[in-house]
Amino acid sequence: MKKYESIYHDLLALIENNKIKAGEKLPSEFDLQNKYQASRDTIRKALLLLSQNGYIQKSQGKGSIVLDINRFNFPVSGLTSFKEIASDIKGKVETIVYTCECIEPDEEIKKLLMLKSGTKVWYIERVRKINGEAVIFDTDILNADIVSNLTVDIVQNSLYEYIENTLGLRIGYAKKEITCRAINSRDEKLMDLKNYDMLINIASFVFLEDTTLFQYTLSRHRPDKFRFSDFARRTRQNFI
Repeated sequence: MKKYESIYHDLLALIENNKIKAGEKLPSEFDLQNKYQASRDTIRKALLLLSQNGYIQKSQGKGSIVLDINRFNFPVSGLTSFKEIASDIKGKVETIVYTCECIEPDEEIKKLLMLKSGTKVWYIERVRKINGEAVIFDTDILNADIVSNLTVDIVQNSLYEYIENTLGLRIGYAKKEITCRAINSRDEKLMDLKNYDMLINIASFVFLEDTTLFQYTLSRHRPDKFRFSDFARRTRQNFI
């Protein structure tokens, strides 16, 4: 192993073991040279490797700042249940159901789901805890004529698993809007917000394969714990 690689692994261990926390600075290049008895070029190679792998951000005049490595990856374009995503999250994951009831919708909900007169909806509130912190607050509204007989146990386990495997419905696609919104009193009551006053807000309209709209979901995420990712391929254009 080359010396810069050894220094890289040593610094990485300090970051992963939380000896140097997110937002803190690494020692200066000069201090690292003295600590590891290494040349400036060797230290810079180790720091470059940390930067390329997403562990630090090098800033002119500010040194090397440690980034938060404990963020959870959520696909933007995919339609994936939280249970499916949770299998890739390291640590303890819990779903707490605060509301699961069949109600008469108000005018706003009728418009959102384009409901016929007399159609009821399921109103569900769930908080997702990761390593003991309540960092996601999901509100789901579903057409009760399409999705029937929900229980707390079902929505605590997996709503989509029940819809597809028990009801035999085929979920097709979703239209999503991602914004940043101020917290409200419900967020304050149910989430561990720390000092955050804004949340990542993901509104989704979910359709069956036959294009029937059956669900509206509002998912609110604490911004320090999540990254949203996608894969994009450029389509070549014929420029005239």
